[in-house]
Amino acid sequence: MKCPRIALALFAVLLAIVPAWAESQTELVFVGSGKKNVEAFRFDLAAGVLTRVGQAAEIEHPSFLSIAPNHKFLYAISEGGNAEASGISAFAIDAAAGKLTFLNRQPAGGSGPCYVEVDPSGKNALIANYGSGSFAVFPLAENGAVQPASALMQDHGSSVNPDRQEGPHGHCLVAGPTDQFAYGCDLGLDKVAIFKFDPGQGKLVLNEPAFAPTKPGAGPRHIAFHPNGRWAFVITEMASTLTVFGCDATSGALQEIQTVSTLPDGFSGQNTCAEVAAHPSGKFVYGSNRGDDSIAVFACNPESGRLTFIERVRTGGKTPRQFEIDPTGQFLLAANQDSNTVVVFRIDYASGKLQPTGSQASSDNPMCVRCMPPSP
Repeated sequence: MKCPRIALALFAVLLAIVPAWAESQTELVFVGSGKKNVEAFRFDLAAGVLTRVGQAAEIEHPSFLSIAPNHKFLYAISEGGNAEASGISAFAIDAAAGKLTFLNRQPAGGSGPCYVEVDPSGKNALIANYGSGSFAVFPLAENGAVQPASALMQDHGSSVNPDRQEGPHGHCLVAGPTDQFAYGCDLGLDKVAIFKFDPGQGKLVLNEPAFAPTKPGAGPRHIAFHPNGRWAFVITEMASTLTVFGCDATSGALQEIQTVSTLPDGFSGQNTCAEVAAHPSGKFVYGSNRGDDSIAVFACNPESGRLTFIERVRTGGKTPRQFEIDPTGQFLLAANQDSNTVVVFRIDYASGKLQPTGSQASSDNPMCVRCMPPSP
C-alpha cells in the first residue's frame, strides 16, 4: 500500500456510504474445501446471507486461496505430503457464473504449502511451504498463468519444541505495506523472516535485519499489517498470543511493542491459533482460536498500535482455521474446518464487536474463505 494514510481516509468515507451502496450488492465468495474442490457462494451484503452456488473447480487439497487485485484470477495451493504432490494452480474467474477455469499449475518448490498471497502489484504469488520450511515467489503472466518460481528461500534450524519445531516450518509469506519487503512466519524457528522484495523481478534477498524473533516455543503462524503500515500483528499458533510489532518502512525491521493472549483467563484446554486480520478501518484486530473455537477481538490504539481486549465470540462451529473480513468491512466470515460450516458475523463499526447474522453455509472441510467485491 503506497499511501496508507490516504487509504485510511478513503475508507472512512466508504464507511459513510457503504450501507446505502450495499443494499442491492452481492459479493462472490470462494471457499477452499481442503479436500478436492473450491466452492463458490453468493454473499448478500444487505441481509448478511451466504448462499451456495456450487463447485467452482476441482483441485487436490486446496487449503489456501488468493484472488488477484484485478479480480480476474484465483490462485490455490495444493497441500501435498511431498514435493511431487505440492503445487500452486492458477484459475480464471467467471464472476457471473461463479466458476473457475483452470489455467496451469507449477510445483511449489517444496512440500506441504499452506499459504498463498498475490502481492499488491498483482505480479507475483508468494507461498510458504510448511513441510520443507521454505518460501517461494512465482511471477504471474498477464493471462493469469503462474510461471516457474523466481525465488526460493530455504530456512534452516529448529527451536525448543522437539515435536513441532524440529526443523523449519514456513507458515506464510506476505508482502509488506510498501512492497519493498516481504515477511515470512516460520513456526519451526520462532522467527519472522524479513526479505527485501522486488515485485518487478519477483526476487527475495535476505534483509538486514534478517528476522524478528518471537518467544521460544510460540510458533508464529500468520502476520497482518495495519492499514497505516506502521504496525504488524503476528499470531502464534502454539502460544495462542498476538504480538504487535512496530514496522520501520525504511529498514523493514520489526520491533516488538506488546504481546497479548487470545484466550480466556484460566483456560486449560488445548488450543492453537490460526488467522489474524486488521479491520480496514484500522480500529480493530481479530484472531482465531482453534480449541476454544472463538474469534478474539481487540481495539487498536491509533497512536501506539497497542491492543486492548474487547470480546471473545464463539464461531458457531469447530476449528476456525481461517476467516475473512469482507472488502466493505461489514462482515467476518469464519471457516470452521471440523464442523464443515462457514458462519457469518456482522461487524459493528463503532465497537468492533461481532454479531452472528444467523447465516451459515455448509462446506466440506473449509480451510480458506476469500471474498471478491462486486463489480462497480
